[in-house]
Amino acid sequence: MTRLIRSLSTPAATSGFSYPDVGATRTRPLPAGYHHLHHEALIGHGPHVLASAGAAVTTWAMHRRSGVRVRAGSARAEPGTRVDIALGAGPLMIGVPCEVVWTAYEEDRIGFAYGTLHGHPEIGEESFVVDRRPDGSVWFTVTAFSRPGRWYTRAAGPVVPVLQRAYARHLGRTLRKIAAA
Repeated sequence: MTRLIRSLSTPAATSGFSYPDVGATRTRPLPAGYHHLHHEALIGHGPHVLASAGAAVTTWAMHRRSGVRVRAGSARAEPGTRVDIALGAGPLMIGVPCEVVWTAYEEDRIGFAYGTLHGHPEIGEESFVVDRRPDGSVWFTVTAFSRPGRWYTRAAGPVVPVLQRAYARHLGRTLRKIAAA
């Protein structure tokens, strides 16, 4: 099995990030001082589900189908790719600038993580990974660590983690629909 994991590791490459713990969603444990999120969802079974779900995750299709606007610097997730996600609508639309930190394109594991750039309402990192377990089941996992980065996310207090968990569940349901098609 060939294992392909790419990551940014040079200090110059990580200077645009708004947090010092770049890559922690891959290396674990998640850093202290942040809210931690770990959500898993069963997507289906078999290599075809892994391939379909993995492609949807790494080509931004999952995010787009979930209802957010995505502008990415490449067609699929690669370290260093700038990703701008827009949440909300009209005057309540919030842009969230991120950059892909690491990717995994492996036989039984496909996904990536992006980290927040300056200007993002949160500070931290989030990974989206699809993996096939020994029993053939395919799972989608969202792992994140974050803390408020703007006055309005600080003011929202405990509401933000609740919304993040709801969005992770929504992504799981969206990915399950994509993989079943």
